[in-house]
Amino acid sequence: ISRQERFSVVVRANYDSYQQSGQKIEFGETRKVTLIRPDRLRVEVEESNGVGHLVLFDGKDLTLSTPQSNVYAQLPKPGTIDQVVIFFVRDLRMRPPLAALLLTTAPDELMQRTLSIDYVEKTSILGKPAHHLAGRTDSVDYQIWLADGEQPLPMRVVLTYHAEPGQPQYRAMLSDWNLAPQVQDSAFAFTAPSDARRIAFL
Repeated sequence: ISRQERFSVVVRANYDSYQQSGQKIEFGETRKVTLIRPDRLRVEVEESNGVGHLVLFDGKDLTLSTPQSNVYAQLPKPGTIDQVVIFFVRDLRMRPPLAALLLTTAPDELMQRTLSIDYVEKTSILGKPAHHLAGRTDSVDYQIWLADGEQPLPMRVVLTYHAEPGQPQYRAMLSDWNLAPQVQDSAFAFTAPSDARRIAFL
């Protein structure tokens, strides 16, 4: 993925929320990601409760909006997708589970953090052949299923946060890959509705 100049993918995910009682509650979300390197990113999010969010980056501004609440946050952030993802994690302290896959440095980052990795088996995902791998880092166990063939795209990812209470998991299916999406630049720019309220990034 890190070598692709452009792509779009749909990520259907479920994740555990560890409660003080010790119970784990599962929530879900669907994300449609559209990326054009070096500086165009659009992420459409729908949570399991129906609330939607939109993340836009056009090389100049970073915008997060919640249409149902008619609010948005925006700040100037000229640069690349890599720089914006790092800003999300380091400065905003947000932890989008698969954000690292958007980085051009993703393979190097993964290998540097991986303590061990094993080939599990050749299997299938939704009837399509795939290779199942399992690895470990200091804080996360990960499993990834890669499509068999000339384009080994991720088909499924499972993250287990073994250093966290209850060892919660994040599980995602990645589908509808398009390695040549035709998208206008306007899809990455935000135009605020006249009655929308602008709020600050925390």
